[in-house]
Amino acid sequence: MKKLVSHKKALSVVALAGIVFAVVPVTPALADTTLQGSTSKSKYQQTTGLKGYFQRHPKVKSATVGAGVGAGVGAVTGLISGKGTMRGAAIGAGTGVGVGLVRSSKTLDSHPVVKDTATGTLLGAGLGLAASRGHGKGKKIAAATAVGAALGLGTGLLKDKF
Repeated sequence: MKKLVSHKKALSVVALAGIVFAVVPVTPALADTTLQGSTSKSKYQQTTGLKGYFQRHPKVKSATVGAGVGAGVGAVTGLISGKGTMRGAAIGAGTGVGVGLVRSSKTLDSHPVVKDTATGTLLGAGLGLAASRGHGKGKKIAAATAVGAALGLGTGLLKDKF
C-alpha cells in the first residue's frame, strides 16, 4: 500500500510539473513586433473578451500568470514536503502574484539587481511557507527567505556583470 501511495505522489508531481512548464513558454510569444515604413500599429488591437482585457490591463495579466505558475510550484512543494497540495497551491498563488507584479514593474526595470533580489526574496518566502509547518516555523521561513534573497542578489549581480 505504501508503495502505491508514493507512486501516486510521483505521478502527481510529474503532472503538475508538466502543467507549469507548459504555461511558461507562452510568455515570450507576446512580445512586440517591429514595423517598418508608413504602417502604424495601435497599442491595443480591437480585441474583445479575455485577450482584449489582458491587452488593456498588463498588470492583471502579469498577476494572473504569476498566480498560475505559483500555484503549480506551490502544489508540488506541498506534495513533496507532505504539508498538503491545496495549502501549497494557495501559498504559491499568492507568492506568484507578488513575483508577477515585481517582474512587470516599470520602476524596477531601471534597477535589475533590486528586481532580482526582490524576486528571490519572494520566492524564498513562498517556498518556506509552503514547505514548513509546526515548531520553529518562523526560523525556517526566515532562513528560506534569506537564501532566496541571496540567490536573487547573486543572480542579479551575475547578470549585471556578464
